[in-house]
Amino acid sequence: MEKILVIGGSGGIGEAIVLEQLGTKQVYNISRTAPNISHPNLIHFTADILKDALPEIEKIDAIVYCPGSINLKPILSLSIDDFRNDFEINVIGAVKVIQHYLPALKKGTNPSVVLFSTVAVKLGMPYHASVAAAKGGVEGLVKSLGAELAPAIRINAIAPTITETPLSASILRNDRMKENISERHPLKRYLQPKEVAKMADYLISNAAGSISGQIFQMDCGLVSFKI
Repeated sequence: MEKILVIGGSGGIGEAIVLEQLGTKQVYNISRTAPNISHPNLIHFTADILKDALPEIEKIDAIVYCPGSINLKPILSLSIDDFRNDFEINVIGAVKVIQHYLPALKKGTNPSVVLFSTVAVKLGMPYHASVAAAKGGVEGLVKSLGAELAPAIRINAIAPTITETPLSASILRNDRMKENISERHPLKRYLQPKEVAKMADYLISNAAGSISGQIFQMDCGLVSFKI
């Protein structure tokens, strides 16, 4: 049975990824709180990725790193600590996980890593300076490590537009806001976690065996089209 490590699988996109994998794979989840899921294929470790020692796992076939942040403020309202915290969550956490589990990943079958960026790296948006800077670091990490770890390990990232999760609840806070955000997208909708989980499932599968170093925009047309 394949062994998948999910970081941040207790809610939102991470939880959807855990649910997507549980039917056929052994899933290890590391997060500060346990997922509200009970399944014989799920093993949970409670840990803060940035502060705590990471548990030892002998062999891993894929890592999906889900932690992120939505810290939307005007530049004059952003502190240096805001930038530092967003960078640590999105980049340093991913680096810590990859460094720690690289030996286990090298023992895996067709091993791969999936990280998360955002459409705000490609499309300039007001109030996104901190998160876009951090996710730009994620994209640089994907390109560099994709080259460094080839051909043994593939690494890609998903760059979603706004997705209906607890993290985005303050933005999608009422029907009017949901309608306005849908209208901004050429496809007149935004994302659901399960859609993103399906993309992650594809990227860690053998079907994506020729794909590495890529950033996949799941943008509902926001970056790609001007209509």
